[in-house]
Amino acid sequence: MIINLVIFFVGLLVLSWSADRFVYGASALAKNIGVSPMMIGLTIVAMGSSAPEIVVSATASLAGKTDTAVGNALGSNITNIALVLGLTAVIKPLLVSSTTLKRELPVLLLISLLAVYFIDDSYMSRMEGIVLITLFVLVIAGMALLSFKVDKGDPLIAETEDEIPSGVSTKTAVFWVLIGLVLLPLSASFLVDSAVFIAKYFGISDLVIGLTIIAIGTSLPELAASIAGVLKGEDDLALGNIIGSNIFNLLAVLAMPGLIMPSALDISAASRDSLVMLGLTVLLFVFCFNIRGTRRISRLEGGVLISSFLAYQIYLFT
Repeated sequence: MIINLVIFFVGLLVLSWSADRFVYGASALAKNIGVSPMMIGLTIVAMGSSAPEIVVSATASLAGKTDTAVGNALGSNITNIALVLGLTAVIKPLLVSSTTLKRELPVLLLISLLAVYFIDDSYMSRMEGIVLITLFVLVIAGMALLSFKVDKGDPLIAETEDEIPSGVSTKTAVFWVLIGLVLLPLSASFLVDSAVFIAKYFGISDLVIGLTIIAIGTSLPELAASIAGVLKGEDDLALGNIIGSNIFNLLAVLAMPGLIMPSALDISAASRDSLVMLGLTVLLFVFCFNIRGTRRISRLEGGVLISSFLAYQIYLFT
């Protein structure tokens, strides 16, 4: 048991580190070949924040652990909104001013509704996986086009440019991309295998292990990035990373079990977890969306999100 706990946490650390290195290398490489910082931020960086979840979901699906893969997708979105944004807002209230984010929030809400609909019959089919991954490609293309039309005064532009690595040689960038491509699936394999052992040892279901320990673990990079962002005054970037990550979780991560291992799901995913995820997404929409101007996610609202997260965790284990 102790050995598996060590393997899990080492796997988690390597997974997070390799995802960071992959995004670093891919962003630097894209910049070197002339891709705009805004496009890099809306596509590569946003997609990279979901890289751990995507690889873990694919690995779990290949191992026949469909519930773990689905739990990872739903649990990561729940954790991102309730824990990551909640803690971030408690540390420093988040100012929401980017028009780009106000476009992405309704998209996230619509995709969340679609995900709930697909999970409602407690079965992930291959066709549903195909629909989700097709939408993922379309969203990436849409974000790429959006990067050309962003208002030059949008605060997200300056914040994104500050985060893109500069002065990195193409050779170094390719090296880090390759490191990420090798270590991401390798660490994910060890992570999933050890998590399954831990779940069986404590009598926890595959779904709950995906919703909790794996989801929280793979969301730690978002937590670190969001807290660092707001401390530097990059509120829109911090929030944008979470919204982008959640969109990709529901499209790319949730697509993996359908594409790789279509099968029945734990009924709780439909009756409990997908509805919690949708409810928190609606709550985030209410906190953020204000067509008349800027809007803050206050410390009080952050406290509400954290309380929701704690209540949900307690419910899962009681």
